[in-house]
Order: sequence, then C-alpha cells, then structure tokens
Amino acid sequence: MGQFSHLDNIKQILSNQREQKKIVFTNGCFDLLHVGHVRYLQEAKKQGDILVVALNSDESVKKLKGPSRPVQSEQDRAEILAALACVDYTFIFNEQTPEKVIKELKPNILVKGGDWKVSQIVGSDFVQSYGGQVLSLNFVDGKSTTKIIEKTKVDK
Repeated sequence: MGQFSHLDNIKQILSNQREQKKIVFTNGCFDLLHVGHVRYLQEAKKQGDILVVALNSDESVKKLKGPSRPVQSEQDRAEILAALACVDYTFIFNEQTPEKVIKELKPNILVKGGDWKVSQIVGSDFVQSYGGQVLSLNFVDGKSTTKIIEKTKVDK
C-alpha cells in the first residue's frame, strides 16, 4: 500500500533512496479509477522501483475537464490511489501541468499513457536532459472516465 503525503515529505523520502532506486513518475486526474488506470499504473511500476503519482487537484481538474469534474474529491482520489499495491507515493498538485513538480522530484523515468507521444509529455525535455527516460505506455482502448460518465447518463 502506498503513502499519500505532501510533495516536501516525498522529496525528503526520495532523497534517501535516490542512489539505490529508480524513481518512476506519472501524473493525472484519476477521477473514476478504472481498469485502464490500474493496468497503466501496474505497467508504470514495472519500469522502476518506486512509483510516484502526482494527482491533479480538484481545481486543476475543473480547468482541464470542465465544471462537472471531478466526480470524486481530491482526497478520495488520493486515498484510492495510495491503496493500490503498485503506487508507492501520491500527492496532490495544483498547477495545470506537472512541470514544476517534475523539476523538483527529478525522476529517473517519466511515464504517461499511450495516448501521449513522448514529445508531448510535459517535462520530457527536462527528464531527458539529465539522462532520464520518458515512456509512453500501453493504452487500454475504450476505457476512460469520460466514457464511464457518458454511459451512466445513457443508462438512466
């Protein structure tokens, strides 16, 4: 089971492990956790030793997805992510993009889902500048929070 914490605490923990462990970083809204998310996070964890998930705050999700989102609060989403065996650490960030936190954490590996090209991944240039890897992992076709929400509206 992972740990939900603040960025400063995670930075401190990682500073003690950075020499021996590969740190994998990803981010997202993870509004309604579904099989696509779970498979993606499991695959992300396989890329290294420690998986850190930066979770968009409620405010940033509204800006990205619209006023009806998120469906679940940032606290609930963080607790759910932290409960997954593949997630080691998760924290909430308020910015529109994770660029600032990527620069603070300096992960060995930066990952996003397969719907992102490596060149489009925020922070890719920075991570590659110090020899880190940037990966676009497999995408589970047809699985998305938006599709789940749309299906619930149709079924009513």
